[in-house]
Amino acid sequence: MRGKHSVLEERMHRHMDELKWLYMELYDSPAHFEELCAGIREFYEKRKPALKRQDKKREEDPAWFKRNNMLGMMMYAGNFGTTLSGVGERLDYIRRCNVNYLHLMPLLESPVGRSDGGYAVADFRKVQEELGTIGDLEALADKCRRRGISLCLDFVMNHTSEDHVWAKRARNGEKEYMDRYFFCDRQEDVDAYERTVPQVFPTTAPGNFTWLPEMGKYVLTTFYPYQWDLNYRNPVVFNEMMYNFLFLANLGIDVIRIDAVPYIWKELGTSCRNLPKVHTIVRMMRMIGEIVCPGVLLLGEVVMEPEKVAPYFGTVEKPECHMLYNVTTMASIWHTVATEDARLLKKQLETVAGLPKEYTFLNYLRCHDDIGWGLDYGTLRQYGMEEISHKAFLNEFFTGNYPASFSRGELYNNDPVTKDARFCGTTASMCGIEKAGFCGDEAGMDAAIRLDLMLHAFMFMQSGIPVIYSGDEVGQVNDYSYKEDPEKREDSRYIHRGKFCWDLVEKIGRPGTVQNRLFAGLDCLEGLRAADPVFDSRVPFYMADTGDKSVLCMVRRGEQETAAGVFNFSREEKRISINDESLPPVFVDMKSGEERKIRELSVPGFGFYWMRQVR
Repeated sequence: MRGKHSVLEERMHRHMDELKWLYMELYDSPAHFEELCAGIREFYEKRKPALKRQDKKREEDPAWFKRNNMLGMMMYAGNFGTTLSGVGERLDYIRRCNVNYLHLMPLLESPVGRSDGGYAVADFRKVQEELGTIGDLEALADKCRRRGISLCLDFVMNHTSEDHVWAKRARNGEKEYMDRYFFCDRQEDVDAYERTVPQVFPTTAPGNFTWLPEMGKYVLTTFYPYQWDLNYRNPVVFNEMMYNFLFLANLGIDVIRIDAVPYIWKELGTSCRNLPKVHTIVRMMRMIGEIVCPGVLLLGEVVMEPEKVAPYFGTVEKPECHMLYNVTTMASIWHTVATEDARLLKKQLETVAGLPKEYTFLNYLRCHDDIGWGLDYGTLRQYGMEEISHKAFLNEFFTGNYPASFSRGELYNNDPVTKDARFCGTTASMCGIEKAGFCGDEAGMDAAIRLDLMLHAFMFMQSGIPVIYSGDEVGQVNDYSYKEDPEKREDSRYIHRGKFCWDLVEKIGRPGTVQNRLFAGLDCLEGLRAADPVFDSRVPFYMADTGDKSVLCMVRRGEQETAAGVFNFSREEKRISINDESLPPVFVDMKSGEERKIRELSVPGFGFYWMRQVR
């Protein structure tokens, strides 16, 4: 009979040699390593039986999150349910949306007005007071687990708020806490760092250091002055942050989103981005999770193109993140909407298709943040699109200032000198639903809804987990009321972070409404996807040629069948021929059941087809 601690001991034995080797290579401190091991044991002991049972089940089925029935939704708890308890009371609606992966945006304690949307954490073990308590978060996690919903939460590892107790004690001159951050006394030391480190927000938060007159010192603040970067060269920082990670996992959080992963490790004379020791830290975090809570996933926020983010998956033998965001594809989708030219998007998806099928990406049309135009301008230049003029065109198009544009939105971090800017807006507003509704344009509304559904259908067919932003399922448009709030009016990202409009939900059942057409259309696609294993994220795909730069064709080849998706990014109807001899000439439309000849397809403007081979 196995002993009480046999499961823990087996996991410790499996990982101990590598964990110790990496830790000692980084810190060379046996005492701190022993303390970490003691902490690991303590958090395992505190983990609830229900969570341990779930861990066991997921260990036996490590691909549980890669299934074709996975569908995510991201939201701000306060916008959706006012409080965490309110979110729990509305889980029926979330399940009605076919969602089983719920990402709650930052909700840990942060100072009002200096939080960067909750990414300046003052206490990793307290919830924002207006949302409830840490007990409410644990109760919500329990409810979600019983409903088959995996709960995701952000874990801000790179920095703390200046209001965190560590920062307060460091500001008081306590060396132990000063050593948890990066301080320097001289301007020349700052200059030496700035020579090689790019700025994240050169317009709104220039420079990488903040001067503290009361201390007579500079402190490293990569993002905003109120976010102090943590010093992971200090083993105390690593240990304590791992305890915070395990604390959240033991509440019942299923997915830990590691914010700003590439920035975690800093070295003078480098860009302080993507350094090798970042991977050491993430690998150790993965092993610690596999010891204490192997049912918990690590989601890395790495904002780079797919081939460059791939190292954050680690290797088969030494994995790091379970999942990463498909950031580049999101930006390229909207570029394609504006230009009606899908060549760049096709090229990038071909890159994704060439990556190991074990890699799991999260796909999305928009998120809580802005859309940056960090596109592949080397490739776009070959199509006659120069970087500066093309960025200007995209921003003109999506703000509605370009002739024939249907989009509405606002710029973020607009630099009047470089003319560089990012864009903000809801999916519905970017697709034209806001403009058509305001103008009473029925034809424009039809086109906007077709575009909205086509983009979601395209996202659903990509390899990985699709994530919908709350409100997109009912066509929620931009919320301009943020301009009336003095704490938000300078940040245009709040235009798409508005309160969830429950009035729109009431229209879902009314035939002919925007909400009915969108919700029913998405529901149909979600049902088809969940029922067909060909959409499993491990099924390989490739991009077939359509002969038209506005139309994409994605082919997924499963063991049982082949599926093809055709997506028209043009407003005009397109007649295409998919000349791929490896494909059968006739497919069956998944939605209508009609047969379609792939050598002579007519695709409506902003239309799409999901097709499976004739059985």
